[in-house]
Amino acid sequence: LLGGDAAPANAELESRKREALRIMQLYGLSPHAHERLWNELDIVYFLRHSAKDIAWHTRALLAHVAADAPVVRTRLSHAGEGVEVLVYVKDQKDLFARVCGYFDRHALSILDAKIHTTRHGYALDTVLITDHGKAAHYRHLLTRIEHDLAAWISAAEPLAEPVRGRLSRQSRHFPVLPAVHLQPDELGQHYLLSVTATDRLGLLYAVTHILATHGLNVHTARINPLGARVEDTFLIDGSSLA
Repeated sequence: LLGGDAAPANAELESRKREALRIMQLYGLSPHAHERLWNELDIVYFLRHSAKDIAWHTRALLAHVAADAPVVRTRLSHAGEGVEVLVYVKDQKDLFARVCGYFDRHALSILDAKIHTTRHGYALDTVLITDHGKAAHYRHLLTRIEHDLAAWISAAEPLAEPVRGRLSRQSRHFPVLPAVHLQPDELGQHYLLSVTATDRLGLLYAVTHILATHGLNVHTARINPLGARVEDTFLIDGSSLA
């Protein structure tokens, strides 16, 4: 079975890389400009991101592969309303919780998140956020996030206590009984944490704050808002789980 899955995965991987390179060439980049960054990325990264996303990440990070300061880049989402945020920084304790805390503080909701660590120890995270249509001009929001989030990460202040956000009208009328499940992954190296609950502003930060409090590391996160409910899944590890 494993052998049967390898060929399609490899074919998809190479196809995605070729398409990403084709997109980058449209911007006049040299054929080898990508190599320094791509040498630090593994198969999981390429299979989790589209060719368009890979091209965007590569263009944004070409000059910052070994950056000392956080790099934050934004763009309007191609999939609909919202802003895509790219965070690239030397991996650090509680980074994802810190990023969630920034958006929680500014009343911005996280709709999706992909967390990745490069071979040379940098976090390459992407987050899809929305302000629920409050911003008159999204361009101003993009500029503010790029500046303020980078400064927020650099400051590395202690994580603030979560503030319980208000429920939407839909969430108040259709409450969901919270459910939490934790189990080892197939390789026995990490744990899968599944959280189902009524959606509310600040919920993701509340979850990541608890994980950080117990010294747990988040390796990947899948955020799945479903109207009044959320079904979020995290791949985590930490000594307290041993």
